[in-house]
Amino acid sequence: MIETLIQGLLLGGLYTLFALGQSLMFGVMRLTNTAQGDFIILAAFAVIGGIAVTGAAPTLAALALLPLAFGFGYALQRYVLNGTLGKDPLPSLVVTFGLSIVIQNLLLEVFSADPRAIEIGAVATQGLRVGDSLSLGVLPLVVLAVAVAATAALQWLFARTAMGRAFRAVSDDREIAELMGLDARKVYALATAIAFVLIAIAGILQGMRTTVSPSDGPLLLLFAFEAVIIGGMGSFWGTLAGAMILGLTQQIGFRLDPGWGIWFGHIVFLGVLVLRPQGLFPKTRG
Repeated sequence: MIETLIQGLLLGGLYTLFALGQSLMFGVMRLTNTAQGDFIILAAFAVIGGIAVTGAAPTLAALALLPLAFGFGYALQRYVLNGTLGKDPLPSLVVTFGLSIVIQNLLLEVFSADPRAIEIGAVATQGLRVGDSLSLGVLPLVVLAVAVAATAALQWLFARTAMGRAFRAVSDDREIAELMGLDARKVYALATAIAFVLIAIAGILQGMRTTVSPSDGPLLLLFAFEAVIIGGMGSFWGTLAGAMILGLTQQIGFRLDPGWGIWFGHIVFLGVLVLRPQGLFPKTRG
């Protein structure tokens, strides 16, 4: 049981990275990115393609992707998604759903349907011995550490910096924020740029941890959405907690029966949605 709980926490770290970008975009813009999972897969394939074309080391290819993801996210929000924002959420849902279809078909055309992975050698299988019967994978531990660090960094950014105050201002009341001199469109673009860096990190680590295929995006979106809903929309520590709960629940289900893991996670998500639709740890105002 201890091993199951630890594996659940490690899986929760990966789900946190899937969900943080979604939590950031919704928290600032009230925008649900239905292409979240596909962008994660696109990031993984971008590194795979970069390595194949240039022969660069995986670490170098991954680092090169981050500024590209920042610029892509900024441009996407500034010139596409900003035009969909408003009281009606349908336009942004339709546009991001369209992007999801485009990404999946583009990846199928370029890479085919064959699963691929970012090859990192022995690191992918290395483990740390804990006691006589428990071994923890190095890569899952790295993923968990990155997830906690990213969550803490986002919380610090929002609570302690001028940029964070701008994010909170346009989120609380866009019109008043603009009267105070903020350009909401630029603030939204900057938030999305940061979200896409998180998406790129999630895709890189997912590609290192397991194989990826062009059709994986919707499942990753589902995990991200469930983690955000369980934890509370717009709450970063809540997203981390929700992802941990989802990972633990799935691992307990897998322990009981290999076919129950994903189903157990869905049951917890539906239970939270019915009993506490604002999530377990929603964002507080002030």
